[in-house]
Amino acid sequence: MPQQHPARPGDHETTVGPAPETGRRSGRPSGRPAEHRIVVIGAGYSGLLAALRLAPHHKVILVDPADHFTERVRLHQLAATGTEVTHPLSRFLGHRPGIAHVASRATALDTGNRLVHTDDGRALPYDRLVYALGSRTDTRGGALGTGDRAYTAETAAELRKRLDDGRGTLTVVGGGLTGIETAAELAESRPDWEIRLLTSGEPGAGLSRKGRAHVRAFLRDQGVRVEEGRRVATADEVDADAVFWATSMTPRTEIAERAGLDLDPAGRIRVDPTLRSLSHPEIYAVGDAAAAAAPGSGPLRMACATAVPTGLHAAGAITAELRGREQRPLSFRYTFQCVSLGRDDGLIQSVHRDDSPRERALTGRPAALLKEQVVRSTVHALSLAARHPAALRLLPGSG
Repeated sequence: MPQQHPARPGDHETTVGPAPETGRRSGRPSGRPAEHRIVVIGAGYSGLLAALRLAPHHKVILVDPADHFTERVRLHQLAATGTEVTHPLSRFLGHRPGIAHVASRATALDTGNRLVHTDDGRALPYDRLVYALGSRTDTRGGALGTGDRAYTAETAAELRKRLDDGRGTLTVVGGGLTGIETAAELAESRPDWEIRLLTSGEPGAGLSRKGRAHVRAFLRDQGVRVEEGRRVATADEVDADAVFWATSMTPRTEIAERAGLDLDPAGRIRVDPTLRSLSHPEIYAVGDAAAAAAPGSGPLRMACATAVPTGLHAAGAITAELRGREQRPLSFRYTFQCVSLGRDDGLIQSVHRDDSPRERALTGRPAALLKEQVVRSTVHALSLAARHPAALRLLPGSG
């Protein structure tokens, strides 16, 4: 592992305004405790929770161009029914004066001077950085085609407008959980549209036999035409009025790569068991951007279920490090996967510690209710963090 750099409080003036001077200062008056600057880039599940847990102990700058938090796991509901899936950041940050929100987009990292550059010309100094930019639908290689009829989870609002324009045919490409949830939601709420699901394998291939059978039965009963063994390179190959692309996700690590951080073959930032970058130990990576792993669970997949505990754990690890305490490795185990099938049906798939499926699964209305409670609990956790950050120590992954 590269030599670790000690914390450098006082290296730069703290500011969230125009780019500051980058010269060093002589230090703080004797007897005054060090005040560390932590910059968190990304206000998704992992970044926002990390910022909220760090705020009582450090000066935190949260960098994200949006003024709201998006429940990404509900984007299929936004596309189908227009369900509101955002919450103002002020709902959470208003209770935490230790966090300054910079409504800008991080564009570059200057790891030598420990600065985050933004699209509005700022240069934000940090003693520690939390990289929480997450992931997006993988549309590389011209996957969305040459027209304007292909959509992704990130453009769910635009798909909603297209659905309202009139009936037609819509094809979901991808038989993973995102594709299944989207096809199910659309089929239930938009009977005026003919829904098709294309997948290279079997829908929900990672589910148990019982789970796959339930998904298949629901889609059949809702009139979704499932076509297995269909490999599609671009939306141009699909005969439909609209296409929803849900084949895979890719991490948002472009600025990490340009800054020279060590990435794994999938493009995620390589980290140690405390979520610290292997190449740049002043940087911690969380959520989908991190190539995190846990004993017995193996490499963590991209999901809200892993974003929450990694965000909490990194915050605890940073505080421990800067206070000279032992940093604990991430401890995490999978217990179940939640799949919504419209509003009144669902699947709670019991899994082993390593995320492989058990045969046991809960289905139907009880599963739908439990899935809804799980989704709501994330926003409740953010509200709890805003008002009572000490209570976050009770949540899984907090360390």
